[in-house]
Amino acid sequence: MTYLFLRQAQTTNFRLPSDKPETVEMALEQLSDVVQRCQAVPVDNYTTEDHDVFTVSGRTCIEEGNSAQVLSIVLDDKNQDIVRCMGWNLLPPLVQVLLKKEDKNLPHCLAIFNHLLETCRPKELLIGLLEQLEQDDLDTIAESLHLLLNPLQKVLLCLGSRKASSLGMTLSSVLDQVAKLPLPHTKEQEEDDVFSLCRCCTDLVTFVRPFVQEARQNLLNSKALSETMDKTPVGGPNKEELRTELLKFCMKTLSHPLLEVQLTDPDTLAVSPLRNFATEILNTLSAIGESIPSLVYQPLLKRKVVSGFLEEEVCYPKESLASLAHLVFVHHLAADVFPSVYRTDESRIQKGLEVYEKSLVRVENCSLPADLLEIKTFLVVPQNLVKVMTICPKHDLRTKGLKVFQLSIDKFDTEAKYRFFQYMLKTSNHSGVEGYVIKNIKNQIDTALQPGNSNPWFEGVHLLPLLRKVFSLPDGPETDLLQYLDRIMESLNLLRYLVIRDKMTENQTGIWTELYKIEATFLRPLRVGVNMSRAHYERELCNTVEAKKSKVKDESVLSVSVGDEKLPNMTSESQIQALHSALHTFDMIESVLVRIEELVEMKDDN
Repeated sequence: MTYLFLRQAQTTNFRLPSDKPETVEMALEQLSDVVQRCQAVPVDNYTTEDHDVFTVSGRTCIEEGNSAQVLSIVLDDKNQDIVRCMGWNLLPPLVQVLLKKEDKNLPHCLAIFNHLLETCRPKELLIGLLEQLEQDDLDTIAESLHLLLNPLQKVLLCLGSRKASSLGMTLSSVLDQVAKLPLPHTKEQEEDDVFSLCRCCTDLVTFVRPFVQEARQNLLNSKALSETMDKTPVGGPNKEELRTELLKFCMKTLSHPLLEVQLTDPDTLAVSPLRNFATEILNTLSAIGESIPSLVYQPLLKRKVVSGFLEEEVCYPKESLASLAHLVFVHHLAADVFPSVYRTDESRIQKGLEVYEKSLVRVENCSLPADLLEIKTFLVVPQNLVKVMTICPKHDLRTKGLKVFQLSIDKFDTEAKYRFFQYMLKTSNHSGVEGYVIKNIKNQIDTALQPGNSNPWFEGVHLLPLLRKVFSLPDGPETDLLQYLDRIMESLNLLRYLVIRDKMTENQTGIWTELYKIEATFLRPLRVGVNMSRAHYERELCNTVEAKKSKVKDESVLSVSVGDEKLPNMTSESQIQALHSALHTFDMIESVLVRIEELVEMKDDN
């Protein structure tokens, strides 16, 4: 999963200047000057230049060994508002020093780092720490995880009850890094931990533990309340969201590394970090209210609807459940809680999907030409798969539908994929499906940009018409951003990738000559749409809060419709939570927009 960089609204105009101070003395002088200037003005009056100068001069001082002077400035009581507002921008050079360990300035940098964790705003710290988490060197991946997981845990705990989405984003980024590490294949490799995967898994268990404990306590409190009130247990949206993010985490770890690694038998290796990690994952599932027997035997009865995602991505992937079954029946983890026999019947749809899957498996990848798309069946079947993926009531069929849909994509050659993506973006009429297609487009572009993989369909002039379909809003500034969230976020994610990956001097994808059109037809209307939507929801929130205070309205006053279906009325508290959630979504979209603007400006400066 590609990490989406979030930025708060107040960092909208932030930009790093291209010129660094010529000497360390100049950098220290500039840092002292900007700090003195900011001491005399309120935080709201800090200018873009103040942010720029503080960031560049502060980083230069740390990089060139003047961390003692920076520490003195950071600890000064008169500078705490400045540190709270701008200090997180000093994280990159600090983390580099902390990773090197032998640097003579290590004590000063560690003191600055710890003070920033105590002083800066949690959301900005989260952004900065996650940016430093992304590494490509194998040794650095393990070291950065070991260094940053504990600070990330502290920052997330400071976010209070609304931490769930940030926790999910963090866990996704961490698992992306873990996935880069080679797996141990022998008992000796696991013992020696030659690739540091075992240490990372152990650190990950420690990192997630307080959030698991919170989710467990939420579940116990909900059950106790339900027993008192003689009602079905119901958790608040924030509590359920935390549980869902932990469930997604467990499902992902079951898929990787636990599905791919071979656990060592206890008789062969008495203390196995990977076996302990698998046990902790199963314990986590139980702690958040998931029945292990039900997960193994009854996936058909499980269904979770999480707004903003295809259900297959957030609930119970088949490969994760297969990994879980392997841990239970082969390695006997939690095996004592299982009955011995269970049997289910397969539906007609299940059999149809299996037949289609078997026929596709025999076909070589990238072998089906674009001419086949002129045959009606090759377009009707994907449309039927979309129906299975999005409206079928049984979870395992939705999962299977998504798997077969991807398998069918894999069989097309590059031109056929290109034509198919065009067709699906035009006809699917489902934001989640369109987002999934856009993610596939990104993967094809990434493959095309690899050395030796050039192809004419996902580069240059052929790619641009496809990108124009991606970078568009169905109804311009008046587009329902919540309804189209999946598509919008995947489109922004693709644009961010292109700006980072495709050098301006090479312009392999044509993005740099097309950028002014994207700004006019996509980014600018999206900004307007975000502002309009936020204003509307803020007004609704204000009205709802005032109505609740004055008790002018009954508890159930808001009627909500999805399509033509009218949902039950919502209480005032539920309305307020829903409106806050919508506003948070608009902030997230704006944050990614800001990040893209920053990346473009940095490319222009360079």
